[in-house]
Amino acid sequence: MRIVIIGAGIAGLAGAIALTRAGHRVAVYERHADPYCAGGGMVLWPNAGFVLDQLGLLSAVAAVSGVPQAMHRLDRQGRLLQSLDIGQLDREMGYASHAVLRRDLMRILADWLAQNGVPVHYGVAGLALRAGADGQAWLECADGATVHADLLLGADGRKHSIARQFVLGDAPPRFQGFVNWVGAVELERSTDAAPGVLDFWGIGERFGVVTVTDRKVYWAAAVAAPGLDRLPPFDALYSRFGDWPAPIPALLRQTPREQVRLIAVHDVDPVPGWHRANVLLLGDAAHSSLPTSGQGASQALEDAWHLPRCLAAHADRLEHALAAFTALRGPKTRGQTLGARQFAAELFITDEAACRRRDARAAAQGGSAQIGGMASGWASGLPMGA
Repeated sequence: MRIVIIGAGIAGLAGAIALTRAGHRVAVYERHADPYCAGGGMVLWPNAGFVLDQLGLLSAVAAVSGVPQAMHRLDRQGRLLQSLDIGQLDREMGYASHAVLRRDLMRILADWLAQNGVPVHYGVAGLALRAGADGQAWLECADGATVHADLLLGADGRKHSIARQFVLGDAPPRFQGFVNWVGAVELERSTDAAPGVLDFWGIGERFGVVTVTDRKVYWAAAVAAPGLDRLPPFDALYSRFGDWPAPIPALLRQTPREQVRLIAVHDVDPVPGWHRANVLLLGDAAHSSLPTSGQGASQALEDAWHLPRCLAAHADRLEHALAAFTALRGPKTRGQTLGARQFAAELFITDEAACRRRDARAAAQGGSAQIGGMASGWASGLPMGA
């Protein structure tokens, strides 16, 4: 099958790899000239590790990653609230978790496609989807060039997605009441810190630190924002978090300002259908969840693994294949979206007494039970487990 993918993010590139390995002819079109230069990082949880192993990429990712052992949740003063044993999660799911910089992961995916002759066209301006009288769509570029395919995959993100507009019409992303500053830094000196996660909770504020290696760290700082017309200025990052507990002040000093991004955080509402005619939504275009889910990249990779199997199971009926894919992926990603919204609502409350009660609940809750729930939920739909 001839397949064209719109968008060269994680879902687009991983989807291109999985579909190429399944024997399809794939090409990728990306509107940005270099989509890999910015961004922080992510933890690829064990369900992502399973997919990367299936794609033959796990060893390459492991070579540039760290394996986090624990997540420590702390209050604004740096007092420990809760610890989660990531090693337990990995053992229950049968794969290690990997903390990785986004640019490192993207280069691995892009290099595989280049080495296997899969064309990825960057900086293609004015992409649009057009439909003929039969409803079948093709891709059109600003210069008038047209690209036809049996299947068009819209992996073009949660915002400004031409595929989402084509499939769903007016279904814009939703601002969820907070902003994120994200950054990544390679430290001048090695630290003694083992790979792991520090998650600081304030009053309407949060700061997360992920140690990838003894020199690579990425972080995200978030604050509540009542509306898009009342977003904090960029420099509020330094005034609001400059006196937080270590290692936060040092990380802010060492991260070049030009490598820090301020993002107004949006997600998309769960919808019952992800396809129209020969166009299917993939990744964030279909099921973007808030960063509080921790599963954005992992769910994009799961999309990539499941799609070739749905196409093979319904080889003669594309409509049935796309419907089966949506039915398979919809419930799990819907749960991730709604769960992430609930967690964000707890994190970004601005009432001090309510925050104290939240912190007390976290301190009283055992980490082992949470790990068990994470393992069963994240492994669902995949043939994995210790």
